Amino acid sequence: MNVIFIMNDTFRRDHLGCYGNAWIQTPNLDGFAQRAAVFEQFYAASYPTVPNRWDLATGRFGFPFRGWQPLSPGDMTWGQILSANSVHTQMIWDTPMLAMHDYNYTRGFGGLGFVHSQKGDPWITDPTLDIQLGAQPHKIRNIPGLQGYLRNHAARQFDREFCIGRGMSEAMDWLETNYNQESFFLYIDMWDPHEPFDCPWYDYALYADPDYDGDQMLYPEYGRPTYMTEAEAAHLRALYAGNVTLTDRWVGAFLDLAERLGLFKNTLIIWASDHGHLFGDHDLQGKPGAELGKLYEVTIRIPLLIHHPEGLGAGERVRGIVQPPDILPSILDFLGISTPSHIQGASFLPLMTGDAAKIRDYAFSSRFPPSAGTTGYTPVEGAAFDGWVGSDRNVEPSTITDDEWAYLCAPQGMPSELYNLKTDPDQKHNVVDAHPDVAERMRNAWIEFLTNHGAPETRIRPFQDANVEVHTPTSGTVYAFRDDQVNGSLSPLRDRRDVLRIKTMRRDRSGRFKR
Repeated sequence: MNVIFIMNDTFRRDHLGCYGNAWIQTPNLDGFAQRAAVFEQFYAASYPTVPNRWDLATGRFGFPFRGWQPLSPGDMTWGQILSANSVHTQMIWDTPMLAMHDYNYTRGFGGLGFVHSQKGDPWITDPTLDIQLGAQPHKIRNIPGLQGYLRNHAARQFDREFCIGRGMSEAMDWLETNYNQESFFLYIDMWDPHEPFDCPWYDYALYADPDYDGDQMLYPEYGRPTYMTEAEAAHLRALYAGNVTLTDRWVGAFLDLAERLGLFKNTLIIWASDHGHLFGDHDLQGKPGAELGKLYEVTIRIPLLIHHPEGLGAGERVRGIVQPPDILPSILDFLGISTPSHIQGASFLPLMTGDAAKIRDYAFSSRFPPSAGTTGYTPVEGAAFDGWVGSDRNVEPSTITDDEWAYLCAPQGMPSELYNLKTDPDQKHNVVDAHPDVAERMRNAWIEFLTNHGAPETRIRPFQDANVEVHTPTSGTVYAFRDDQVNGSLSPLRDRRDVLRIKTMRRDRSGRFKR
């Protein structure tokens, strides 16, 4: 028996047809969903990218005590556990930080395949390339990162040379030569549709205004979306939708090959994402932190599709809260391998068989604040890959979710929010003042969870007692972005016109920018 786990970063649940979307083309994943169990209550735990991978790799909840950081020497990973049980383990990825800068998320895998070209991958360094940002610098989240990405793709011509095409092609090549391994675990980690939101012109054209002539914001700034016009916001949504369709096409190609090789008969196939992305939802853009770092449903309720070779849950909607630490024990359960005692997640296979209605009462979703203190973690590490974008002295609200309520639990002295998901699934009406008993129950559950999962006192105390040292002001002006980052420099601009002089570029049908 085999397991294939496919991760597509930043894939919004509500952008899939099988989860109710009617305007974005995702025929391959929708077709897969007809043969898979569609999980309705899969929630992010540690947030965002690298903390999520720690939860997946270890089967534990990291956010109580660790942030965006490398594996620790004592961390036992899924690669190690499965390899020790005679399963061939293979990791194919393009998410660069999983192995760069000693992050070590490749630990334990018997085979490795890194795919070049993503943002953050220092692959092409040719200084003579003419790199055009495509948008005014104050609208770009990470100028050096975007410049590096554009260098990596300066010579691109074909669909297969986009990041997801490169990654899934590598995975398909591996599958075609290794499908008959006695037992294998193939972990595919692709950063698409994460920004830069770059896709072939024909995918973008499915959703774009053909007359749009504004900035090409492949890598938009996080925070309040007030720096964009309505046309720019629509363009950005079209770019992302195009990336979703591009991703769907290549995941579909991989799944088609898996079926031709007969792997649907003996392989557990899991497809998931790690978090969503805000496009003006709740008046937020991207995945901002600090004062703006609230985790709503659109960010933390994520897609999870699972094909079981015996047809368990096929075509069904599976309810019951599930989180990333539950993935590893479920894989072990499927393979008949005993679950080590240190793993905190639980197998969700009983939800698929109907033997259990739930495996947990709450979902806990959070980002570890640097101000809480930990060994070796600084905001600079995460900021390099958008892992931390807020104040290093701010404790963000964390979200507790059950079958009815979502509680955005803020530190004492800061406003919390409460939403009834049955009557208000879009979270438009904060009813925290009307239901203090629910808020208190969920805050107590949050504090108990932190206490039982190794959180230091500095992590817990802000939710019990007001502590001005970890608070930023709750009133006044909050600046969501800065416009002094030209060519990666943090030096102040001599003249606002320095930003406005940047020429807006448009892409032609080859995907290249033109004036």
